[in-house]
Amino acid sequence: METSLHRQLKERYAAGGGLTEQRLGRYRIDVVRGQQLVEIQHSSLASIRDKIRALLKKHDVLVVKPIVIRKHLVKLKHQGGDVISRRRSPKQRTLLDIFEELVHFTRVFPHKRLTLEVLLVEIEEGRYPGHGRRRRYRDDDHEVEDQHLLEVHGVHGFRSAADLCRLLPPELPKQFHTGHIADGLSVDRWVAQRMAYCLRNTGALKQVGKLGGAWLYEQKRRKAA
Repeated sequence: METSLHRQLKERYAAGGGLTEQRLGRYRIDVVRGQQLVEIQHSSLASIRDKIRALLKKHDVLVVKPIVIRKHLVKLKHQGGDVISRRRSPKQRTLLDIFEELVHFTRVFPHKRLTLEVLLVEIEEGRYPGHGRRRRYRDDDHEVEDQHLLEVHGVHGFRSAADLCRLLPPELPKQFHTGHIADGLSVDRWVAQRMAYCLRNTGALKQVGKLGGAWLYEQKRRKAA
């Protein structure tokens, strides 16, 4: 079932004459804007990997990935029922979570016909009690009724592997390891390792040796136009 959030984002990208829910061969496309196909993907990018790879053979594609950086939870008495409470979710995501998505998408991105656009969004999510399927975790026993877009706090476009390097700390040594990334961004080492994996597999970084047990990386130079 389509959420209000997905519908709102389709309307955003169709503004100005785009067409929504268009059939193209065996695929349904969220929005068609002239010669560009727009796919809005709330779940894992891995699940549309093959679809996007096929579409890129003949079309320019914009993949829109919303990342929920702020969520307001609305508890309902039952499906379609009255509101019992509202609270802000303690879970917070950031732009760096895009690397979690790219881990299984590096064989598609980058591509000369592909643009990845990350939206940092604030949403409201309506929930109602579930049916006891998760008895050990009663607080998580709920069903999502709908999600609504409240605000877009940022839009970040990526067309090349070099674009992803903008998310690295600004002052890295020429040769660096994931500890440098983690310290520069104030994140856990495993987050930095995931970033390095994606940047290496998209061609933005190259391994140049080791320091102790840590791989050393350098950013690849951009080719002159």
